[in-house]
Amino acid sequence: MRVKKAVAAAILISLILTACGSTTATSTTETAASEQTAIANEEDENMTETTKRVASDGAQMQTEDKTIATRIPPENGTKINIRFGDDAVITGVLNDSDTAKALIAKLPYTVHMSRYSHDFCGVTEELPYNEDEVHYGWLNGDIDYAIDAPYFTILFKDEDESEQFGYQVNIGVITSPLAEIDALNGSYDVTVELAE
Repeated sequence: MRVKKAVAAAILISLILTACGSTTATSTTETAASEQTAIANEEDENMTETTKRVASDGAQMQTEDKTIATRIPPENGTKINIRFGDDAVITGVLNDSDTAKALIAKLPYTVHMSRYSHDFCGVTEELPYNEDEVHYGWLNGDIDYAIDAPYFTILFKDEDESEQFGYQVNIGVITSPLAEIDALNGSYDVTVELAE
């Protein structure tokens, strides 16, 4: 009988301790989950405050015709010709950003540019820009000023993979078919001038 009582007592103590452990574990788990939720909510709030701006934010876009620029050219923009030596003339429109206005004041302007996988790019002189216009990525056909070098760049493909590249200000868009600039290779002295 004593053995049965001792076994019963041991089982009862074991159940009580297991229940306490379970309750404590649940409380600890619930507390940890609540803390993780609070941290996640705080991170979401901070992320919203520091969310990176991307090229498509606020852009007027067309997505049906992949042969032309994604960004719709500004109606009242400044029409330009971009001459790649004697090989090609790409047409475009500059917007009314401070950076574009500073470039327009320098036209005609020549910059040495080289072909890369998704753009033509060349080092230029520093231009003014507004911090709220700086973004990551591009839309195919964008003419951008990259503030970190500074670079003048004409981007014609890979917009879907572009958000890894930052510190850009959109100053315009090409209006020629994207295939015309994509067909060019090598390096050029590129002259940007007002269109007649």
